[in-house]
Amino acid sequence: MTAAAEPVRALRDAALAALIAFGLFAPLVGLRTDVGSDGALMLRGRWDDVAWLCGIAFAGRFAMLMLAGRLHAPAAPPWLARPWQQAQPYLPRGFLALAVLLPALPFIERYELDLGILVLTYVMLGWGLNIVVGLAGLLDLGYVAFYAVGAYAYALLATEFGLSFWICLPLAGILAAFWGVLLGFPVLRLRGDYLAIVTLAFGEIIRVVLLNWVSLTGGPNGISGIPRPGLFGLSFAADADNSFAEFFGLEYDPIHRVIFLYYLILALALLTNWVTLRLRRQPLGRAWEALREDEIACRALGINVTITKLTAFAIGAGFAGFAGAFFATRQAFISPESFTFIESAIILAIVVLGGMGSQLGVAIAALLLIGGTELFRGLAEWRMLIFGAAMVVIMLVRPRGLVGTRTPSTLLHGAPR
Repeated sequence: MTAAAEPVRALRDAALAALIAFGLFAPLVGLRTDVGSDGALMLRGRWDDVAWLCGIAFAGRFAMLMLAGRLHAPAAPPWLARPWQQAQPYLPRGFLALAVLLPALPFIERYELDLGILVLTYVMLGWGLNIVVGLAGLLDLGYVAFYAVGAYAYALLATEFGLSFWICLPLAGILAAFWGVLLGFPVLRLRGDYLAIVTLAFGEIIRVVLLNWVSLTGGPNGISGIPRPGLFGLSFAADADNSFAEFFGLEYDPIHRVIFLYYLILALALLTNWVTLRLRRQPLGRAWEALREDEIACRALGINVTITKLTAFAIGAGFAGFAGAFFATRQAFISPESFTFIESAIILAIVVLGGMGSQLGVAIAALLLIGGTELFRGLAEWRMLIFGAAMVVIMLVRPRGLVGTRTPSTLLHGAPR
């Protein structure tokens, strides 16, 4: 094909993309129902917005085709790649320092701390799912089920038996890990799409059970009045006899409880990261990675595939149970509406976009996906459109994730130079 014909082909392909975009956006964006002055529903057209979206699709497709060679270019030049390789080991330390010092920064207020708690919760969930998907290679679409088990386990133990948060937290993780093993047994012989379908069904079964077992879970009304955690017996409530503010001679401020919850989820997330890194260097972690690469070769090496799969499900589910217990005590209210399939999809998107098997990539992806959507909250319904477009761009430019490479778990001849 000649050079003059290449732009013509790109224009033709871009026009087809714009036509497809029109077919998608015309009913979704172009038509909107509003309430009229007489209280009746009326149909309003937004064809200017549809035209803008089709124009963006046309320009984006044309630019992508013309720059296809650049998008799939080889690695960065040496003068840029070497500084990046040298700085990459210091990035986790920088993120850790920022996370620890975040509440002390002068411009940080209640909203930023609540957002930090939400991001760290998804970081912890992403690291837990990374064990199952990123290390063991088991596609799990029902991870939110273990999140729900941990939340409801803590809520029921705390409200019905009066147990403290520090006793309920490990119990919630153990119960979630137990359900992870129960899920692992039926899917031992499944792989790929079949495994994904079964785990998706498991997540929906748990949600439906929580919704219909009214005598135990409260059904759609959920469980309220879940106790808040304290610090070594000190309560963060305003009217408590042994309050945190009174013990340290401070004036009561609700921000104290928020800061405590922030550092609590930070500690739980760091514990998840530390355990994952330690296990990855152990024979169990190497067995997970061998299972991910080739299950048949893994069996030929004498690795017990049954134990390998069950431990991946159990440990990943246990961390989800810890996160669920924290979610319950932070919200003081839980219901089945908090544990839908979209939560599993978001956590899986964090793992895939960050780079499967990469702890740093999962943390960056959680920060971008969860924190980024909050930045665009003022755009209302356009927020999810921008969010989806950003995911498409990331997958085109970085198909292996934001951090597609990581340091090997073991080295045969010492550290690389």
